[in-house]
Amino acid sequence: MTEDYFTIRKASPADLPRIHGIYAAARQFMRDHGNFIQWDGEDAPEHLLPGDIEAGNLYVLEENGVIHAAFAFIIGADPCYAVIEQGAWKADTPYAAVHRVASDGTVHNILGRIMDFAKSKISHIRIDTHENNKVMQRALEKQGFERCGIIYVPDGTPRIAFEWGR
Repeated sequence: MTEDYFTIRKASPADLPRIHGIYAAARQFMRDHGNFIQWDGEDAPEHLLPGDIEAGNLYVLEENGVIHAAFAFIIGADPCYAVIEQGAWKADTPYAAVHRVASDGTVHNILGRIMDFAKSKISHIRIDTHENNKVMQRALEKQGFERCGIIYVPDGTPRIAFEWGR
């Protein structure tokens, strides 16, 4: 049996072609599972990747040198989370936001590995997902996240907000 080596590191501009392929695969996975509108057009994550890299907030998960996932990890207040409806945040302590989680679909437990990384950096995390993204909602709940309410992303569309904290 061979041992798998997973690492998480900051993304670089040289990673963008692979990361674009990962977002395309993730988009197709969502379509195949009934989520036909998330990451379509204006809310496509690809628009934000160069800025995420420049800010040092885009990360990749690699196994044996092959990138399998990408995500934004941002420590600090997120303007999208300033207002929450139909619920409330559980805590008001400093937090990190995890955004734009995408996988190529070839490795299991990507979200678990990402959240292990995030939880090792900070004790309070917020994340959101589209109401049609049932796969992500279940995965977040498996990771110990609680539904807190509804937030709105910059284009004005609602997202289900989740929170985890120690």
